[in-house]
Formats: sequence, C-alpha cells, structure tokens
Amino acid sequence: QVQLVESGGGLVQAGGSLRLSCAASGRFFSLSVMGWYRQAPGKQRELVATITSGDSTVYADSVKDRFTISRDNAKNTVYLQMNSLKPEDTGVYYCHTQWRSTISDRNNVWGKGTQVTVSS
Repeated sequence: QVQLVESGGGLVQAGGSLRLSCAASGRFFSLSVMGWYRQAPGKQRELVATITSGDSTVYADSVKDRFTISRDNAKNTVYLQMNSLKPEDTGVYYCHTQWRSTISDRNNVWGKGTQVTVSS
C-alpha cells in the first residue's frame, strides 16, 4: 500500500506564494503520474497539475504561468510551487498518484488534503 502526506498549505495574501509537498511512502514497484487537485467550497474537485515519471506536465488553464509542478523521484515526492496566488485559488489541495505493486497492475491513492487560503 501507498500513503501520501501533503504539507505546505496555509494562509497567504493575494500575490503571495506557497509551496506544497507530497511524499509517498509504503511498498510499491513504481509511481507513475503524480498530481495535484483542488476543491473549493461548494465546487467539484478539479485538476491543478500532473507530472509523469518522465517529467511531462499538464496544467489547468487557470494556473498556467503561475504554478509549477515538479517531482523528486529519489524522494518519491511531488511539489507544487504556487506564485501570484489569487483568492480563487483557495481550497483544499489533494495529492494523487498512480502506483504499481507489480509490473502489470495499476492503483490510485489520494492524500488527505491541505488547506490553502488566499486572502484579498
């Protein structure tokens, strides 16, 4: 099984920056795509950014040019650098990864989330 632990959330003023981290632990064969999603109050969870093991990235249009996703495969950790934060970035940010226990299976796991609040 794989567990994900997020850190780095908090309260920041508009225009500020935060860096989220998510570390994967447990027994696994490999981690493939890792990503960040967020959920604002009263809204559905939405994709923020994903990154493959080969460092290919995908971003939501709303965060392009402001957020940067990266990963350290040696530490099994994914990061989200968030700059020029806006009040609409407020929400609970969840880490997600696909992982394999063998070469042929595929599993998904979510972190418990970390709160990001951007004040205007």
